[in-house]
Amino acid sequence: MEALKLLFGTDIGLLSVFTIGFAAVFVVYVYGYAKKKMDEDEKNASKH
Repeated sequence: MEALKLLFGTDIGLLSVFTIGFAAVFVVYVYGYAKKKMDEDEKNASKH
């Protein structure tokens, strides 16, 4: 319980939570972008 107080109750803890959240969202975005581009490339390759 003390760890959660430190994590959400201090500036550095909140910065850590924000950083972890940002990194997770970024990973999901990059995965989606790469998947979309791979699907487009596969679609274009099958046309030729």
